Amino acid sequence: MRKSLYSRFDDDELILRDELAIDRTLLANERTLLAYLRSGVALVIAGISIMHFANEMWFWAVGVACIPLGAVTGIVGVIRYRSIGKSIDAVRRQTKLLQSE
Repeated sequence: MRKSLYSRFDDDELILRDELAIDRTLLANERTLLAYLRSGVALVIAGISIMHFANEMWFWAVGVACIPLGAVTGIVGVIRYRSIGKSIDAVRRQTKLLQSE
């Protein structure tokens, strides 16, 4: 099994500064997701615009390539967001278990 990025916190009780750092990490993860989605939507819109106004075949092909690339960018962003979110939740759960003991 793969070791968690946050495994160094498993045996320690987190103080307020560490809790706030986890909150900042959560917000950064959300900002990163929004950046991926914004980039994906921009690529799809650019592809559609390029296809609409293209006069040459190679230019139209670039537009066609942008559409699936934008979709893939959005999907990668969601996968990354969920992956990092699970790691953050694991640290939070571990912290709550240690504090309740």
